[in-house]
Amino acid sequence: MNIFILNTGRCGSTTFIKACSHISNYTAGHETQTNRLNLQRILYPNNHIEADNRLSWFLGRLDEQYGDDAFYVHLKRDPDDTINSFIKRMDYGIMRAYKQGILMDDTPLSDRKSYASDYLHTVTSNIELFLKDKTHKMNFQLEDHQQDFSIFFHAINAEGNLALALEEWQTAHNAS
Repeated sequence: MNIFILNTGRCGSTTFIKACSHISNYTAGHETQTNRLNLQRILYPNNHIEADNRLSWFLGRLDEQYGDDAFYVHLKRDPDDTINSFIKRMDYGIMRAYKQGILMDDTPLSDRKSYASDYLHTVTSNIELFLKDKTHKMNFQLEDHQQDFSIFFHAINAEGNLALALEEWQTAHNAS
């Protein structure tokens, strides 16, 4: 079974995959197919856990390929904390792509918080709509990572070292 950690970014996805490295019956990766096109963009090995915030733009393809045969995690973080993290990264990455490529707005940034908030709402809505009819799914709140990762670990019948996986959450990986 494949597992997808759907998220907006800036919410602990790197740490999530570090924790998953202590699971022995799945491979795990963070943004491993970002430079691929067409079907290759969403093809992953069986029994693989993938976290990639850009998958929110490929949800139709994920549905075509995996449908309800995968397990989906909606990884979330406190919205204000997520927005504040995105504000620090407005000039590159997904925020730059959203502002200039999706919104086609090349005006100087005057209200970074409004752009970050709009991005967060858009991507969260896309993920929630995608998950609406899925039966193998869970919400995962970053602030409740100890409890939620244990639930996740058991929900996917993970094998490995849960204690070491939980220790990974003590380090903020890829922090702004």
